[in-house]
Amino acid sequence: MKLSRELDAFQDRIGHRFARPDLLVRAMTHASIASDTRPDNQRLEFLGDRVLGLVMAEALMGSDKEAAEGQLAPRFNALVRKETCAEVAREIDLGAVLKLGKSEQVTGGRRKMALLGDAMEALIAAVYRDAGLDAARAMVLRLWGDRVARVESDARDPKTALQEWAQARGMKPPVYAVADRSGPDHAPVFRIRAELADGRGAEGEAPSKRAAEQAAASALLAELDG
Repeated sequence: MKLSRELDAFQDRIGHRFARPDLLVRAMTHASIASDTRPDNQRLEFLGDRVLGLVMAEALMGSDKEAAEGQLAPRFNALVRKETCAEVAREIDLGAVLKLGKSEQVTGGRRKMALLGDAMEALIAAVYRDAGLDAARAMVLRLWGDRVARVESDARDPKTALQEWAQARGMKPPVYAVADRSGPDHAPVFRIRAELADGRGAEGEAPSKRAAEQAAASALLAELDG
């Protein structure tokens, strides 16, 4: 299979060239454009989530040989959560090569956190299926960069951190409101807005309200830190 110019260039961005290009095509194919002859990336996403978990568990245990399970767990969650996967996906411009149906394109699917995070996990599985665990591990650690080293600060719950930020400045706790809900009932996508008393706010998307609130809090913290 010959890849498109965009997907061929994408291989350079991730640092892996596929012996089986069909795996890359499948990893970038969203369910909204899938067909009998064009399978979507959901099965790869399922596998990639597990591969990412193994790689990060190994990395955390190797970076801190004295940490207890109670210390490792929140760090692990911060590294593998959908928001982090989507953040990495944006850094490599994964959205530009996602294959989406018209409805998802019109509603900004290339920027949606859930779609980007899922595709990032599918990409990890595609590399794993193409070249094995060592290749997948190498790509993940390369793309995640210094996140493993600085995960202690990232492991704080974003909603708690945002509330502490507000309280430290004598402000009321932030409020969260549903800005939008899309997708079918079995796979909803919530867009939540987190807002401070002074009007500053940010939005986040996720398959559940709780996760979307966390994403919104994380986005607002990033703006405040900036």
